[in-house]
Amino acid sequence: MPTEPKILFEERQYLGHNRLSIVIRTALALFCFVAYYWSENPKPVEFTFFKIGSYPIQDFSNSGLIFFIVGTSILVLSAGLTFVLHIHTKVYDGYMILDGFWTSRKIKIDLSNITFVRKSRYKKNILRRAVYNLHNMGVIRFYTSGEDFVELTDNTGFTYRIGSQKTPELFNTLKRQLKK
Repeated sequence: MPTEPKILFEERQYLGHNRLSIVIRTALALFCFVAYYWSENPKPVEFTFFKIGSYPIQDFSNSGLIFFIVGTSILVLSAGLTFVLHIHTKVYDGYMILDGFWTSRKIKIDLSNITFVRKSRYKKNILRRAVYNLHNMGVIRFYTSGEDFVELTDNTGFTYRIGSQKTPELFNTLKRQLKK
């Protein structure tokens, strides 16, 4: 019976932790709750700089209840996404595996072909979307959340940017593997 290779580094990143997704879901939920409030209190509201008219559908009772249900559903979905695995990073002796979201392919990076490794920070940007195996301008990106990444360059010219919550640990593990 063959033994499992020893895992030198392991990290799981979950889809619900991405800031852009959180902002979008929160804005949609707030819109739904404001629309629900507006449907329950249909009188016009005037502020100093804008006016909100009366609710357009006053003939149907409970017409705004759908907004409350949708807003609550968005919040439940948002809570559920914190348990959905987006990227599972594993470093073994000699190779690295990036396993993705449900139907995405596993990516195996042979560390013997890596010529350069560095760690760096992303530019200041709160809204960065989650990506898995995104090929763009010669760089293959893997990102869920965080501000740091490890960049690997192999001997064929491929560059991998792997976002991580544990960047120093991942960088040190990869650096030790490259010295072998």
